[in-house]
Amino acid sequence: MKKLLTLGLLLACALGIQAEPIGDGDNHGYGANDGNFKSLSEEILKLKKHNDMFNVYFNYAYSFQTEQGADDEWGTRFANKQLRLEIKGNLTDKLFYRLRHRMNKANGAQSQDNFAKATDIMMVGYHFNDKLTVQAGKMCQIWGGFEFDENPMYIYQYSDMVDNMDNFMAGVVLSYTPIPTQEIAVEVSDANNNKFSNEYGGSAMSVEGNAESVRELQESKNALTYIVNWNGSFANNMLKTRWSWGIQTQAKHKYSRMLVLGQELNLPKLQWYFDYMGAWDGLDRLKIASNECRSIMGPGLPDNYWFSDVHYNSFITKLNWQFAPQWNLMLKGMYETASVSKVEKLKNYRKSFGYFGSIEYYPVKSQDFRIFLAYVGRDFKFSDKCGLPDYNTNRIELGFMYRIKAY
Repeated sequence: MKKLLTLGLLLACALGIQAEPIGDGDNHGYGANDGNFKSLSEEILKLKKHNDMFNVYFNYAYSFQTEQGADDEWGTRFANKQLRLEIKGNLTDKLFYRLRHRMNKANGAQSQDNFAKATDIMMVGYHFNDKLTVQAGKMCQIWGGFEFDENPMYIYQYSDMVDNMDNFMAGVVLSYTPIPTQEIAVEVSDANNNKFSNEYGGSAMSVEGNAESVRELQESKNALTYIVNWNGSFANNMLKTRWSWGIQTQAKHKYSRMLVLGQELNLPKLQWYFDYMGAWDGLDRLKIASNECRSIMGPGLPDNYWFSDVHYNSFITKLNWQFAPQWNLMLKGMYETASVSKVEKLKNYRKSFGYFGSIEYYPVKSQDFRIFLAYVGRDFKFSDKCGLPDYNTNRIELGFMYRIKAY
């Protein structure tokens, strides 16, 4: 990883790239650039802002859905997909803050960080200078990749890996920008929002080896996550990278390691990214394999039994094409695998596929408002050895997404 980061920095210098801010993704730091969209206070009340200290947004997504489930039955419903309140601002040229809170999530405080799951972000940041920045509070962990960092409102369906990650954690991030187009960041954060017993259950056990033994899990006294991240911009922001590697403490002597390699081609009317995400879990952090396969192990395993040595892979690609003024075509594909490496019955037991498409129309140029018609297809294949049945799902949606810039 060190060699890759060094190579990236050397390449940036060799290309003679013009100084250009990298900018945060929408889940990280201060958030994405707002573009030229006008606030409702400007449009309706004709108020003019004199500073950037206080900005208010509502991220709202709604749709009518018809969906075929794993039982092959079709159903219909109206869905309020997302509603997130966001408040952020730059108090000075050095001090900034950000709050993002989900209005459709439970507000009970979690046992570890004392924040609700509904609170994605509550952080404060400080720019020491144009190269060094520190952020502290509850934040999105700095895993790389472009799917991971996109505004959740714009996601029709996450990959299985991102969908099962728990990544809004209390911690601290230190970022260094040696040149304006390259950023290196390190983070130390909690590994979970909840205490160990709430996360894995009382008297939790790990399934060891070829499922021939189990042992009681012990809570780590230092349940922390450590991540190093590189964000790069090349050729006048035409090519961007978001790479990361990290290790998370799951339990005593149980760790999860993750590698994320995201790269994006950014053209004036076309954007395309490809992400690779790999997780090597000493204890099944994503819990996909454990929740799917407990019931097929002999007489069945209790809910507080978790598989060891689980490996997940995700390959994700997405294309946005602005083929006409105020129109966008989105295409997305995914291929993912899961394997319980030491259990013969569950080696490479799962493959899943995703294939999505949408047409989006922006009727009002001054607002980040889009009407969409989307299709989401999923296909799940299981090995003969594991014995789980294959299935597929389909969903058609007609709805809208509106990032309301209130003030």
